[in-house]
Amino acid sequence: MNGIQSIGSIATTAASLTSGLPSAVSNATPQSSSTPFGDLMNDAVGSVNNLETQAKGAVDGLMSGTGVDVHQAMIATQKADMAFEMVLAVRNKAVAAYQSVMGMQF
Repeated sequence: MNGIQSIGSIATTAASLTSGLPSAVSNATPQSSSTPFGDLMNDAVGSVNNLETQAKGAVDGLMSGTGVDVHQAMIATQKADMAFEMVLAVRNKAVAAYQSVMGMQF
């Protein structure tokens, strides 16, 4: 009988956690921002440029033997590569959306 009571307390705890879920989900949804899309893209390209500069510095440090670990150079290179791929994907989606809008007939 003791095991059944513990299951009941778990169910009560689970119900109390899920009762607050919709408010948590509604707070997690993106709010409208006043930042223009162009500024967001400029910031993204700037951060990609910074990551690529860091990766170049890490690779140069690895090649010159100034104490940069192979793992650090590879991680920096992969971060820069992933950031570039992400910005490229967003750019491609924006271009596709623009072309789709321009192809609409009113």
